[in-house]
Amino acid sequence: MNKTAIKNFAIWARNKLIADIKYKAGLLGITDKAINDPLTQSTQTVQFFDIGTTQPYAITEDQIKQRKKLVEVIQVKAKQTDYKTAYENVVEEVAYTWFNRLIAIRFMEVNDYLPSRIRVLSSVSDKKAEPDLVTHPMEADLDYSAYEKDRIMQLKHENKLDELFRMLFIKQCNALNANLPELFEKTSDYTELLLNISFTDRDGVVYHLMNDIPEDDFNVTKEGQVEIIGWLYQFYNTEPKNKVFARPKKQKIKKEEIPAATQLFTPDWIVRYMVENSLGRLWVEGHPNEDLKLNWKYYLEEPEQEEAVQKQLEKIREDYQKIKPETIKVMDPCMGSGHILVYAFDVLMQIYESVGYSPRDAAKSIVENNLYGLDIDDRAYQLAYFAVMMKARQYNRRILNGETACHLFAIKESNTIDRNHLKLLGEGLSEVDKQNALRDLKILLDQFEDAKEYGSLIHIAPFNWELLRTFVSNSSESGQLTMESIGKEETQIKLLKLLDIGMLLAQKYDVVVTNPPYMGSSGMNGKLSDFVKKYYPDSKSDLFACFIKKVFNNYKR
Repeated sequence: MNKTAIKNFAIWARNKLIADIKYKAGLLGITDKAINDPLTQSTQTVQFFDIGTTQPYAITEDQIKQRKKLVEVIQVKAKQTDYKTAYENVVEEVAYTWFNRLIAIRFMEVNDYLPSRIRVLSSVSDKKAEPDLVTHPMEADLDYSAYEKDRIMQLKHENKLDELFRMLFIKQCNALNANLPELFEKTSDYTELLLNISFTDRDGVVYHLMNDIPEDDFNVTKEGQVEIIGWLYQFYNTEPKNKVFARPKKQKIKKEEIPAATQLFTPDWIVRYMVENSLGRLWVEGHPNEDLKLNWKYYLEEPEQEEAVQKQLEKIREDYQKIKPETIKVMDPCMGSGHILVYAFDVLMQIYESVGYSPRDAAKSIVENNLYGLDIDDRAYQLAYFAVMMKARQYNRRILNGETACHLFAIKESNTIDRNHLKLLGEGLSEVDKQNALRDLKILLDQFEDAKEYGSLIHIAPFNWELLRTFVSNSSESGQLTMESIGKEETQIKLLKLLDIGMLLAQKYDVVVTNPPYMGSSGMNGKLSDFVKKYYPDSKSDLFACFIKKVFNNYKR
């Protein structure tokens, strides 16, 4: 794997995407200084913007709605910080989104994992620069509307191939929502409006992705590994990380800066050492297998112990003998882009096969039963989810049917949840159950307040999760829309996600493997500092020590 090429591309691509997105926003009258109104000749169906040329820039219908949403998002964020910061954060968010999707689709097309098996960014022919999807759009099984079919033919006829490419790329991303919903969220909003990519531009992100990084680095049948996704993500964050560390010494690290300040892609040998001597040891000490240990370069044999210690170890190994592969729970509470979980998948696959599982059945079971992970960074979470699912796809072609539950999540906050909607929930429950659920749900919402500050350090009590889920899912409105019920469905979705995350934080695990974030108390902002002083008084000097304490609290044995 050419890490120099990967690093150079990722750093360059971030700046290029940001520049292109700002350019597109500028065409819409949105800059880092202000949001300009459409020109006076605009109508409800067409809006015009002054871009300093003879002809103004025009948008219509769906684009008008997308621009309106973009303006709303910036204005909401500006109330929490200031306008320029809000603008920059939105641009960064959009750049992240498209970077993640570009590298994900590149990985999938190289390994022939796309459902249509038609390349989106490139061609199977080395002599052809035009992506196969642009050449053969009707063979991609993308369920085009009548309008889209006509638009494809029109753009082809007019030789507007880059515009066609953008349209088809977005269409493919939205279609992949059915296969990988946590990465390919629907993008019919401002994110889609700001996409500005080209396959013909030799100074564009797509061209450089195709030409700067060898295709074999993505190909798992050759020297490629899914870990390339993690390396790309870490290098993408090089400049944001440098910016945080270059801040004045007395300046505290903001909540949104914590991922950049603390994330580090763990080197492969460290990952292997940790996983082999935790997950690997758990299994072979209860199920001795010399062949398995031969695969583990960094596995350390147990040194000779005193007789009393040896007796205790033998008792522990008796318990380990009862463990079955499908019952092992492995957790990474600060998973980043998933490097540790991906290697844990490899070790689990070896364990499953050693007891007679087929690779196909093992892959599904590993995703559904064995791997758990959390992170405060939404984009890192998406790539960890993608990496684990791609690892499973190596063994099971049907794993991307959208039906396999993956227990990886980004930590969410309860700050924006409308608590007035809680009184509309719990239909059909007894009054006692309803009151108990309401009490526990309010406690949970309090615990997730500003959760992006604290991540997996949050303490969650073992609630009656089934009752809470029933309470949230059952609505008393019977589909009738009232003033107080507006937004209730969105609240329910947010609550169900918090329940998923809360369950992971509350349950115990057989193995916890992580590379925790490192941040001394001098860098902690006020909220984070107060939190660790309250809940981790003996470990408050550094985040890593707090996480070690948390890991032991969540260790099952």
